[in-house]
Amino acid sequence: MEFRNTQESYGSMSKVLHWLMAILLISLFAIGLYMTELDYYDSLYHTLPWWHKSIGLLVMGLLLLRFIWNSANPVPQALDTHKKWEVSLAHIIQKLFYLLILMIGITGYFISTAKGKGIEFFTLFEVPAVTQAIEEGWADLIGEIHEALAITLIVLAGLHTIAALKHHFIDKDETLRRMINK
Repeated sequence: MEFRNTQESYGSMSKVLHWLMAILLISLFAIGLYMTELDYYDSLYHTLPWWHKSIGLLVMGLLLLRFIWNSANPVPQALDTHKKWEVSLAHIIQKLFYLLILMIGITGYFISTAKGKGIEFFTLFEVPAVTQAIEEGWADLIGEIHEALAITLIVLAGLHTIAALKHHFIDKDETLRRMINK
C-alpha cells in the first residue's frame, strides 16, 4: 500500500486521516448531543465537555494536517464510470465538509472561551482565549450556530455515505474500495 496518493488510489495517510476524522466527528456529534441534556448534578456534566473540547481541538489539528497533506498530494483521477456532474458535486461537497469543520471548530472555540478562560487539550497544554469574556447572549447565539453547523455536517456525512454505497452496490465501481483497501 502506498503512503502517498497516486493517480489511481488514495494513499494510506489520506485514508487514515479520512476515517479517523470521520470517527472523531461522529463521536463529537454524539457527545455534543448527549452532554446538552445533562443537568449540573450528573457525574458526566464536567467530564463530557472536557472530552468534547479536547477531541474538537484534535480534529482542528487533523484538519490543518489534512490541508497540508492534500496540497502536497495528487487527487486520484475520477473513474471512467463517474459522470461529470458527480465529480463536480464531489469536489464541492469536499470543500463544504472542510468549511463546516472549520466553522464548527471556530464556534466551538468561542463557546469554550466565552468566559475568558483557555481550553485544556488532554491535560497536555492550554489553548488560550483570544478574547475577554463574551456576553451570555452572544455565547448562546454562537452555541446555536455551532449546533446548526454540526447538524448540517452530520446530514452531509450521511448523504456522502449514501453516495459511497450507491457507487459500491448500484454502480459497482471502485469508488468505495479506493478509500478502504486498494
